[in-house]
Amino acid sequence: MEKINNLKEYQELCKNTAQKFDDKEKEILTWGLGIAGEAGDVAGCIKKTFSHKNDQTAGIRENIGDTMWYMAMICNYFGWDFNEVLGENITKLKKRYPEGFAEQHAKRQGIDWNEK
Repeated sequence: MEKINNLKEYQELCKNTAQKFDDKEKEILTWGLGIAGEAGDVAGCIKKTFSHKNDQTAGIRENIGDTMWYMAMICNYFGWDFNEVLGENITKLKKRYPEGFAEQHAKRQGIDWNEK
């Protein structure tokens, strides 16, 4: 198993294992559909593990890695630093849930992807 020291290194390593595309639209479609497929595999493994009593925890772990790979490739596509994306997410969630998760704060009307 290769040791990954940080997300920036991981993003660079992902580039080495990615298909090269001449068509940028096909590239982002591949990464976007890939993440959806892998997330579905995570969900399927969780369902089998807990609803069917068929232990798929190794599959959950493997597919989380695959999902992260697609996330890194989407960040690479847009030139985003994965660490910054995650930091922005935590900042948003801390603002939304300053005292920790609360149902009343989760029940918002509509979704504003650019909430401040």
